[in-house]
Amino acid sequence: MVIWVASFVLGVLIGSCGTPPSTLSEAPPLGEQLETLAVPSPAVVEQFEKPPLDASAQAIQAAAAQSAAAQSATAQSAAAQTPRVQATVAQAPRVNPPLAQNASPLAQGLPTPPYELLWADTSNYGERYSYDINGTPVYNQPIIVLHETVYSADSAINLFRTHHTDESQQASYHTLIRLNGTVVYVVPPEKRAFGAGNSVFMGANGAETVKTHKSYPPSVNNFAYHISLETPYDGQDEGETHSGYTEAQYRSLAWLVAQSSVPDDRITTHRAVDRSQSRIDPRSFDQTKFFTLLHQLRGVR
Repeated sequence: MVIWVASFVLGVLIGSCGTPPSTLSEAPPLGEQLETLAVPSPAVVEQFEKPPLDASAQAIQAAAAQSAAAQSATAQSAAAQTPRVQATVAQAPRVNPPLAQNASPLAQGLPTPPYELLWADTSNYGERYSYDINGTPVYNQPIIVLHETVYSADSAINLFRTHHTDESQQASYHTLIRLNGTVVYVVPPEKRAFGAGNSVFMGANGAETVKTHKSYPPSVNNFAYHISLETPYDGQDEGETHSGYTEAQYRSLAWLVAQSSVPDDRITTHRAVDRSQSRIDPRSFDQTKFFTLLHQLRGVR
């Protein structure tokens, strides 16, 4: 666990963290584009708890059994590695309507997955800036970066919820998705999560990256929304592959991304944006399955 924390923080996040100089503008340029990824309303969660009208009894039973098995396995893993952190709704910094106009009509009609609010300590995320370290305006459109936790979701959450005065230890994602499909909200979407260190996004506009700290390399964090999948038990090591993610994780990931209007060509992975040559996550990720589900939710043919 100690080895993983050191690797995670140093290999993933150097250059992404810390508080930039006060000369940078703190007007968040991506607030409106990403607000659809904010915490859903409790009313929608109540709807999710009721089985869909068109679901068969067998389908409902099978889904319940799969969810219960995944929850049990997650609890056993968490108990073996780290104390389970407690969810809190009272301290949520922001609760928005579940969707905005940018979300697809199909996504708006879908039930919301179960979710938790486990907000990161404020030392582990910052503001999105309108200017880079040199005072140059930045106009990047948002991207979504997919990660994996390497160890349990709870071990990552404990790290994010711990106060760090050392900038090199500051780390976070915006959301995590547990093995059972539960979406864990960690950093509000209008804030800059410290999810990638030395990183560049290569898109239609060429290389995109923003330097916000004099001591660290530029990164994609200023315009990225970071989502991490909990790693399965057989992948909690430094291996190249593992057994892959659960069906519940793919469904919740597709649902979450479908809340935004971020296009396919701006959805990427940590492996793709990393310039430290040390990140390979999310390992064993089935892009075809994910994009098929996403396109179904967005009504893309």
